[in-house]
Amino acid sequence: MKPLYKTRLFKWGKIILILYVSIGLLLFLLQDYLLFHPVALERNYRYQFNSPFQEVNIPFGKTDTISMVKFFATGTVHKGVVLYFHGNKDNINRYAKFAANFTQRGYEVWMEDYPGFGKSTGIRNEQVLYRQAEKIYSMAAASFNKNQVVVYGKSFGSGIAAYLASVKDCKQLILETPYYSIPNLLACYAPVYPTGSMTKYKIPSYQFLQQVKVPITIFHGTDDGVIPYRCAQQLKAVLKPSDQFITIVNGTHHNLNDFPLFHQKLDSLLGQ
Repeated sequence: MKPLYKTRLFKWGKIILILYVSIGLLLFLLQDYLLFHPVALERNYRYQFNSPFQEVNIPFGKTDTISMVKFFATGTVHKGVVLYFHGNKDNINRYAKFAANFTQRGYEVWMEDYPGFGKSTGIRNEQVLYRQAEKIYSMAAASFNKNQVVVYGKSFGSGIAAYLASVKDCKQLILETPYYSIPNLLACYAPVYPTGSMTKYKIPSYQFLQQVKVPITIFHGTDDGVIPYRCAQQLKAVLKPSDQFITIVNGTHHNLNDFPLFHQKLDSLLGQ
């Protein structure tokens, strides 16, 4: 007959194992719902923004469409275009207010929605996101030279932006609240799981950044509760000596735009 303490240890070990496997299974099955929070829009929906813009629908493949909005530069000096890859929530409506950071500094802003976001249609997966970014770049390259193209990524979009700048020529790459990779980000929350084999999306930003030859600037806040600062800091190891990792003290995942330092640095980056 087993001692009582061994019976209890076996019982609790079984409970912990069941919980571990159950939570891991839920994380695997629900990862798309945890990673993406899109809001779709009807095809006849009309955008209403306070600055000049143009909606563009881009055919992609046989049946899919990339919905993109072009926000036009204000003033008389036109410096180029910012290809803006937004975060994982809602659609262009959520991020349109940030276009003024660039249009007021002489740049157009081209902002796309990912499949399932806004009016964009089609299957969403990692390779599709890369190919759609390349499609938008090819359109920009037809109107602007490489020294007029700025690639910008915010949150989830930082990985897509890093990929694009690693394979296409541009003026510079700017990342706001980026991540090391998707498995690494999940590991920041659930370090006891083999996140490298669990996640369908990899988006290894750290690998892409090592292939980027143009200047890279990263903005991250110390109080980021979505992509923890300690995790984003790992990207410092893959930056070139001339690249910048700008720490915004007390900045969160959502409010870097409220800090004077953020705008001072943008002035320096985009005033060239």
